[in-house]
Amino acid sequence: MAFDRFGRKIQYLRISLTDHCNLRCLYCMPEDMTFRPNAELMQDDEILFFTQMFARLGFNKIRLTGGEPTVRANLVEIVRGIVATPGIDTVTMTTNGVLLPRLAKPLAKAGLKRVNISLDSLNPARFKRLTRWGDMEDVWEGILAAEEAGLTPVKINAVVVGGYNEDEVVDLARLTITNPWQVRFIEMMPFGGATDFQLSQVINAAQIQVRVEAAFGPLEAVNAGQLDGEARVFHIPGAKGDLGFISSVSQPFCSNCTRARLTAEGVLRMCLLRDHEIDLLSPLRTGTSELELRNLILDAVWNKPWGHGLANGVIARNRVMNQIGG
Repeated sequence: MAFDRFGRKIQYLRISLTDHCNLRCLYCMPEDMTFRPNAELMQDDEILFFTQMFARLGFNKIRLTGGEPTVRANLVEIVRGIVATPGIDTVTMTTNGVLLPRLAKPLAKAGLKRVNISLDSLNPARFKRLTRWGDMEDVWEGILAAEEAGLTPVKINAVVVGGYNEDEVVDLARLTITNPWQVRFIEMMPFGGATDFQLSQVINAAQIQVRVEAAFGPLEAVNAGQLDGEARVFHIPGAKGDLGFISSVSQPFCSNCTRARLTAEGVLRMCLLRDHEIDLLSPLRTGTSELELRNLILDAVWNKPWGHGLANGVIARNRVMNQIGG
């Protein structure tokens, strides 16, 4: 098992399959983003090798991210291979949903359990403004396709950005009244090259909840208000679905963090909002033994930081979001 020096059992690995994406969301990357050549990214067999290695260290939950993971070639086969790895209990994915109408059923058949789908606005014009290239109807069709394929419960991720979509949180919350979905409101996090924008436009979870409760009345806490992963979950009375509030900035959940991230080029990152990283792919490709790679991972896990440093003005700047994986 992999424990850090604070006694946390680290067992949840987020694997970025690619830094490429078919959208250009304002808070994620610049519109003229340059992506890495495919040869610099982990190849299919390397992804499965690292999955097996982490599984042997006690990691049992995998989330596939990007960039946008659905643009990765051989995605269904990769999912099937990860699902078949001994020790892996759950494989999920975070996606923008655009390609799910054709991929949801094959992915479900390959063993994918659930999807988190990004949807920051229900207004088509505003959605296009936020994503620069996106069509909201494509995402909506992806949500319905995921539900039909059994990739449930569908979780909808909405990053709330001041001046862009904070006035839509009530409409997004209303989706849970008639649908068994979890709509998750996420505070925008500052890192990479867009920190001025991210810091000035952040809307915190408490502000979001005030807006929602002004429309629907007091929310009912789910699980006695305890964290469900990274979200505090609530319920509109009588609704079929739930609301999640992810307050990475205003109410960090670092003490409960069990996650590590493996970037698309095989770099291990133990905190989303810290710059420190450990290259695993280069040693693998130059013949480093499995034992040495194992020790690199265990050392990284042991030295996982207690939490981010936003309260002290420490901002991770060496990557933008698509280069890390959500």
